[in-house]
Amino acid sequence: MSRISQVFEGGHKALIGYITAGYPDIAATPVIAKALAAAGCDIIELGIPFSDPLADGATIQQASYRALLQGTTPRSCLEAAALIRKDIDTPLVFMTYYNPVLSYGLDAFCRGCAGAGINGLIVPDLPPEEGGELESLTLEHGLDLIYLLAPTSTSDRIKAVAARSRGFIYLVSLTGVTGARQSLPADLEVFVKRVRRRAGLPLCVGFGISTPEQARHIGAIADGVIVGSRLIQLIEEDSTLASLRSFVTGMRQALDSREDVREVDNMRKAR
Repeated sequence: MSRISQVFEGGHKALIGYITAGYPDIAATPVIAKALAAAGCDIIELGIPFSDPLADGATIQQASYRALLQGTTPRSCLEAAALIRKDIDTPLVFMTYYNPVLSYGLDAFCRGCAGAGINGLIVPDLPPEEGGELESLTLEHGLDLIYLLAPTSTSDRIKAVAARSRGFIYLVSLTGVTGARQSLPADLEVFVKRVRRRAGLPLCVGFGISTPEQARHIGAIADGVIVGSRLIQLIEEDSTLASLRSFVTGMRQALDSREDVREVDNMRKAR
């Protein structure tokens, strides 16, 4: 069982926090990651900045742009990850697009990830039909390659991702890009159930999640919540990270409340 898979043992609801490596600067990345872990994040997603982040909304695009202006590269992201790993054992996942990985060299990048303590990769623009080489290399280096599904995914795509994703499956909550939103899609539960019928892996929902209430709702239907844009906004608003810590603590409590409800239900059924 991989380090990422272990997070979900016992029905634990995972809180996954995304930050852009190099934002607001590369020195701050390990500090922010440690703050997320201390506040209750189970997995930390480190975004490698890219000039054409097609899956990301305005907030993360701007963070990536600023990180690139300061010279953040895949190599400096690997160095930051290694620093994080020295202080915390929280699973780390790189979110990156395929071009930076290809430019770095697939094997060299996977080897570097393993050496830096990275546990998995999310590559939004890599479909499973074209992921064979990277799948083999990530498996060789002990990394989980995590695929994404969207509400528009066909039954064949769901079947392919269910068979080939490792660690968990990333469910995109809506058709569009990342970004904090005030409400969740009305058909989200139907989407999660559709994937659940075909997949045995944990299902984690991302894109548009920005409140504890949303986290609590998702915790009732899925196995984890992925939050990104709201975290970037809080880092921008409060450089002390106090607001970030408070927000993450609230999200953790919301997910834990769902676990409390589940435990009570299980006890009642056992009587």
